[in-house]
Amino acid sequence: MSSVVETVTALAQPIVTQHQFELVDVEFVKEGKSWYLRLYIDKPGGINIEECAMVSDEMSEKLDTLDPDPIPQAYFLEVSSPGAERPLKKPADFEKAVGDYIHVSLYQKIGQSKVYEGTLLNLTDDSMDLEVNLKGRIKTLQIPRDAVAQARLAIKF
Repeated sequence: MSSVVETVTALAQPIVTQHQFELVDVEFVKEGKSWYLRLYIDKPGGINIEECAMVSDEMSEKLDTLDPDPIPQAYFLEVSSPGAERPLKKPADFEKAVGDYIHVSLYQKIGQSKVYEGTLLNLTDDSMDLEVNLKGRIKTLQIPRDAVAQARLAIKF
């Protein structure tokens, strides 16, 4: 599966870049009996459905011309926006998120939890400072970057 993601990423990057979009993520996952190849694209101000359809058409055409086919099984191609709660995966994603409210899942507990939401205050190569509300008290947690299992933007209620 990772070779499919790598191959598709290499194919998609020039298409997405040509339109001045950002390739946020590529997934190749099995859900139930079906396989899904998902491309998440974005641009400043957000991506619209017509832009997703355009990239989908170009990717579909590109994938259909490859021989041998890098994806031998049947699959559904989906191109969409990463949404308001876009994942933070690359270092640049985290850098852009400084000052934003984020959701962080950890490999192991830090303090009392493996999950925190708060404002990303600062970022270094080794750690991040997250301002969180713990039972009505505002605290700043320093979280090692290698302790982060997943992170995404979050909506504050």
